[in-house]
Amino acid sequence: MTHRTHQRGLRFKALTALLLAGVSLPALAQAQDTAPSAEPIQDDGVEVVITAERRSQRLSTVPIAATVISGDITRKGVTSVADLQAVAPSVAINTFNRSTFINIRGVGIAQSAPTSSPGVAYYIDGQLIPHEQFIGQSFYDLNSVEVLRGPQGTLTGQNSTGGAIYVRTPEPKYNQYSGMLDVTLGDYGKQRVVGAVNAGFNDNVALRVAAVMDQRDSYTTNISAKALSQPGNTDLSSVRSNLAIRSSDDRTKFNLRLEWFDLKTDNNAVKRRNDTVSTDPFEIQEDGYSYMNQNGSRASIEVRHALTDGLQVRYLGSFQRGWNRDQTDGDRTDTRPPRPPAGNTGRVSNAYQLTATSIHEINLISTDDSPIQWVLGAFRMDEDIDLLLLRDNNHVDYVSTVTSTSKTFAVNTSESIFGQATWKVTPNWELLLGLRNSTDTQVYTRYAAGGPLLAVPVVGTAESAESTGKMAVNYHTDGGSLVYLSASKGYKAGGVNLTPNTPNFGPETNFVTELGFKTKLFDNHLRVNADVFMSDYRDIQLSSLVGALPTTQNATSGESKGAELELIGNFGNLSFTFGAGYLDAKFSQSACISDTNAPGTDAGCPTNLRSVPADRVLPFSPEWTINGGIQYDFDLDGDMVLTPRLQWSHITEQNATPFPSLNTIVPARDVIDARLTWDINPSWLLEGYINNLTDEVYIASQIQSSSSADGGIIYGAPRTYGVRALFKFGG
Repeated sequence: MTHRTHQRGLRFKALTALLLAGVSLPALAQAQDTAPSAEPIQDDGVEVVITAERRSQRLSTVPIAATVISGDITRKGVTSVADLQAVAPSVAINTFNRSTFINIRGVGIAQSAPTSSPGVAYYIDGQLIPHEQFIGQSFYDLNSVEVLRGPQGTLTGQNSTGGAIYVRTPEPKYNQYSGMLDVTLGDYGKQRVVGAVNAGFNDNVALRVAAVMDQRDSYTTNISAKALSQPGNTDLSSVRSNLAIRSSDDRTKFNLRLEWFDLKTDNNAVKRRNDTVSTDPFEIQEDGYSYMNQNGSRASIEVRHALTDGLQVRYLGSFQRGWNRDQTDGDRTDTRPPRPPAGNTGRVSNAYQLTATSIHEINLISTDDSPIQWVLGAFRMDEDIDLLLLRDNNHVDYVSTVTSTSKTFAVNTSESIFGQATWKVTPNWELLLGLRNSTDTQVYTRYAAGGPLLAVPVVGTAESAESTGKMAVNYHTDGGSLVYLSASKGYKAGGVNLTPNTPNFGPETNFVTELGFKTKLFDNHLRVNADVFMSDYRDIQLSSLVGALPTTQNATSGESKGAELELIGNFGNLSFTFGAGYLDAKFSQSACISDTNAPGTDAGCPTNLRSVPADRVLPFSPEWTINGGIQYDFDLDGDMVLTPRLQWSHITEQNATPFPSLNTIVPARDVIDARLTWDINPSWLLEGYINNLTDEVYIASQIQSSSSADGGIIYGAPRTYGVRALFKFGG
């Protein structure tokens, strides 16, 4: 047993004991009635609520293409951010190294750098998480997840050219002692414990504390006799709290949210292309010491105060700090060549990144029932990012030397003002208008590669400004259906490249026209949401690796069109979901772009740039994304219910770069998951699951080559199985 495995076992027992202790105390208390909650209602046959527009609204009345997952989302097979692509159409998610890359309708991000931004905004309880490295650690004890497709350029602002994801955790409940303990055990050493305790001290003060310990061994085996690590394992610990206080007249509400997380892995398991030692996709050979450690904390203060019966002021302040350290065996072999090596093999690359972010937002929100509903706001974000990159071309086991070094500091500032109003012209017709003005500034300092850290640095500055917004015409039928026509514009700020002597990259914009339809059929047992859209995607930011550093370039433009359909049915004991997204996304003009895998210069392009012709498919734009789930509740004695469920997802071929090749194409895949849930009573639930039921071998990500690490393949999880027990108390 390794030292790390021993530590994991001790932490598992300690966390379980702590959560059981938390269960035993408040379970003796009697729950009391609570005030009505604005939380989203479970989507099992009843109305779903969305909060993306700074107020609680019924999803069926909002002119947004959105998927909302609520209730016990774990029994729907959603336990991580990456699982969202299996339940929401037009979503493609790729995870590599320290980052989770989300693309919606082919728009998002495919490479990480401190000077670039994602194209899909990610929120947790109203806090914007501006960097993709730190979005997956909070995916536990959730109340709902809202996946918004298309630009959200008014209320979300920059970094939402593709869409936005809003994650909400349960609110503390007043006058109630309750909680839950959720334990999952599975193969590959899977151990996941989630616990939560709600302490509603009185009518005005309540506290909810939740924690998770999630561990799993790697699906891949490092078969090298000189192996120092087993890439692919995970070990996450996190705890968060939410203190809610309200005034006796219920006009003022205060929330203090705190969170801490710590993630340790042996980095990603990347299969070397053309591996001559083993053809097994789940076997690698590495002798370098690989690891990735992420830890951080978040604190937010949210205050809502009713100035009048029809006007509310809201303030949200968020303070975030994240620390990332990772090291990779760059040649992905266990062959140590002589020093110095030939062909740049035997490399170890190392990265250290510290990110500190502060965000402030203030809103004025109308809360009466007048024909005009509106929200005004101002937003500011300040970031300090320190990044140290080390690369050793002489191969050492545990640490890189300074044979190739990059020390970077980035200071990012984003400011905006915005407003949106909906005017109910008649009982059936509405007009919506939103506008946002954003200004973004980036100051970048980089010291010369291989030079002393006190040398004269290279300083770059980038400024971006853009007006974005939304217009919509909504028609509500007498039968409760909604037809809407909207036009929205999203924006992603420009920035400075890390690579020396590389020009700044400019902002990108995405203008989308959308026609949507939402209705309920068969006496409200079937909900239907459908939309068609056209997109004008300009100055597309595309990333590649140049000299081991992410480099962003603006392509010319792209166009896309598509359609989406979602069905949510509940017919007695039978319920089902179906989602389908069709996407035709292409470059509308030719462009000259750097090609990581095959560097060169094409005719008509500047040096080291290759030509991308018009009509070539945009990266991460699968033509079809289809998902479906079906379950049936078998009523047993008393309160017992036995529910089998099948979930299927299909994603067609997509390309990781604008240059299709064997090394960039992510082939199509079909994944089927199965679950059997036994609801024993309102307090106890037992569940068994098999994920990837057919044991399909599929590529999850294609990793591109650079001078610090060879490219390779990350395979998706094989067939896995396990059991889950959920205990609820109080309430």
